[in-house]
Amino acid sequence: MVKIRLKVSDQFDKIVENVRQRYNFKNKNEALNFIVSYFSEELSKKTFNIGVGCADITDLEKKYVKEVLDSERLSYGPFLKKFENKFALSHQSKFAIAVNSGTDALRIAVACLKETENWDNGDEIICPALTFVATSNVIIQNNLKPIFVDIESNTYNLNPLKIEEKITDRTRAIIAVHLFGQPASMSEIIKISKKYKLKIIEDSCETMFAKYRGKSVGSFGDISCFSTYIAHLISTGVGGLAVTNNPKYAEVMRSLANHGRDGIYISIDDSKGKKGKELMEIVQKRFSFERIGYSSRITELEGALGLAQLERAQEIVSKRRRNALYLINKLKKFQEHIKLPVKMPDREHSYMMFPIVIKNPAISKKALTLFLEENGIDTRDMLPLTNQPIYKKLYGEDLEEKFKVAKWINNNGFYIGCHQKLNKEDIDYIIGKFGEFFKEKIKNGN
Repeated sequence: MVKIRLKVSDQFDKIVENVRQRYNFKNKNEALNFIVSYFSEELSKKTFNIGVGCADITDLEKKYVKEVLDSERLSYGPFLKKFENKFALSHQSKFAIAVNSGTDALRIAVACLKETENWDNGDEIICPALTFVATSNVIIQNNLKPIFVDIESNTYNLNPLKIEEKITDRTRAIIAVHLFGQPASMSEIIKISKKYKLKIIEDSCETMFAKYRGKSVGSFGDISCFSTYIAHLISTGVGGLAVTNNPKYAEVMRSLANHGRDGIYISIDDSKGKKGKELMEIVQKRFSFERIGYSSRITELEGALGLAQLERAQEIVSKRRRNALYLINKLKKFQEHIKLPVKMPDREHSYMMFPIVIKNPAISKKALTLFLEENGIDTRDMLPLTNQPIYKKLYGEDLEEKFKVAKWINNNGFYIGCHQKLNKEDIDYIIGKFGEFFKEKIKNGN
């Protein structure tokens, strides 16, 4: 056995000597062993707090925000404009309108299509039976009717095979949700939309920087919507964007987001360099409103945060993918009990969340999620929609029974985080806790 002698600094040597004297150890080795034992025990008591998302603020975000504050320009300005342009470009689109949430992006998208395509109150929009409640709420808020369609059991996205049976002479659009970071089956959805002359809105609030068959999410729909809320792939605190390649839609959505204001006036920069008749036209239309709109704007501060996050996007998504793949590889030994995320071969996955569905009927979702929560691992339900009290009130108590896959997810699905700030120690801790839970269940014969 080879003995390795550690040379300690004079300062540490003094600490060891002080410990020896205070606790009456015979020699310094006994004191050193005591110190090592003490700190090993303390380190073993480390607590973990594994959130489903994170605020990932670096010096770059702080630098850009400081530049905004130093400029004293807080309304729509150069940072927001650059953020919009770069975001649109990164998703193969021409126009982006930054708003205060993904929900508002969806709201103005639906309102824009209703106005420009002359839809009537009561017309129908198809949407998945599993999604965040905002997807269908904005349909109702625009005096339209959501028509729910069941989901695929592997991607948890809208099932194209179930769409056509729900189409009527009042169907006007399909909202295709890219859930948890994985794109929906867009080729089949586009084929149906062309056959029935339907518009497509991509609800991409949970998926950015991912491609489907070589093409970016956000570039398939007539309008596509994203969220930059705190736990999302990039964050501006609160915020969202609506993107499109249609200049008319872009003009109407920007107006809708700004109280319905005339599109000639967007910011205080619009009058710069203008003179005479051209300047007067802008001055006269600063408070000219063409439609009933919303107050959906965000500030330069969010634009600064968004731009910095966008410049780090590939690093962020790369870390999430690495963490998710590591989790999948280590948790697959429990596949008899749980279903892990499945990445389809024709599309990328940006892993905004890490969804898990319990397969073993002997395992209780409540027991597993409670165990994880008690051990510092946050969980969330997988966006149940058809079992919500308000939707049962609106569409019948038996609503959930009509969508078997969505109901299965409602009853058995949850998600945990795999975000970029989790390190290997955090993820190994998660894996270890799953191991503890299933070991105990197997031991007890459950």
